[in-house]
Amino acid sequence: MSTIQWFPGHMAKAIRQMEENVHLVDIVFELVDARIPAASRNPEVARISRDKPHLIILTKKDLADPQQTAAWLNYYRAHHQPAIAIDSRANVTPKQITKLALEILQDKLAAEKAKGLKERPVRAMTVGVPNVGKSTLLNHLVSRKAAQVGDTPGVTKGQQWLRSSKHLELLDTPGILWPKFKDQTTAQKLALTGAIKEKLYAKDDVALYALSFFRQYHLAALEARYHLSAADRELSDVDLLLKITANVGMRDDYERASERLILDARRQKLGGFTLDRAPQKAAATPHD
Repeated sequence: MSTIQWFPGHMAKAIRQMEENVHLVDIVFELVDARIPAASRNPEVARISRDKPHLIILTKKDLADPQQTAAWLNYYRAHHQPAIAIDSRANVTPKQITKLALEILQDKLAAEKAKGLKERPVRAMTVGVPNVGKSTLLNHLVSRKAAQVGDTPGVTKGQQWLRSSKHLELLDTPGILWPKFKDQTTAQKLALTGAIKEKLYAKDDVALYALSFFRQYHLAALEARYHLSAADRELSDVDLLLKITANVGMRDDYERASERLILDARRQKLGGFTLDRAPQKAAATPHD
């Protein structure tokens, strides 16, 4: 299996910028992909923003398993961590996020008012891994095309302030990954959901990870999509990938078939899915 590495210089620069600017904000909005709520939490964010109130925003909930999303929200609630799952394009999203931010900061804002300070907008820093849907959300929050949107990681290259409403101002940051990780499974999850540029990973490795996951949790969808039989359940992941390659008319071009499987997963051809299962008891920690 090839090793996925991903820490280009612009991400190191983005982390430095976060460290320099975090003192300017009241709250950190950490965007995580609802399909990988643990794998897409950057430990650098927790380190940099540890003294700031924190709101976890699960994006792309429409692509995730709704039962798992609900389980994750229950988990956060049990650990007194404010969190919300959103579809970034929904009309209610801006009001929901603004309302939550005001609730989280109500004591601080009340204290400022008691001191006679002028009412001001809440200032939030938005952070997240590449391709988490941050630009889409920001564009909706400010009701104009303020943050460039792309379907590949790394579109946002610098930091900028955006006004959402009279109650909320946002500091946008580039998507950042981290320099070290515990295991390649984290990298495969990020690759499968589109957070890592394609040239940085081997498609067949990620496809084999996807096969293993869908066999365990969404077998019916996998079999229906690729015309698999009950007998195919006995095949190894490698042999099953070769069988799928043949079934979709790609002969022995398993590289193309791997790409097809990855894109099918991202485009919901196999249904909504959540790679990170919600913890039942033990606390989930971001990856080192």
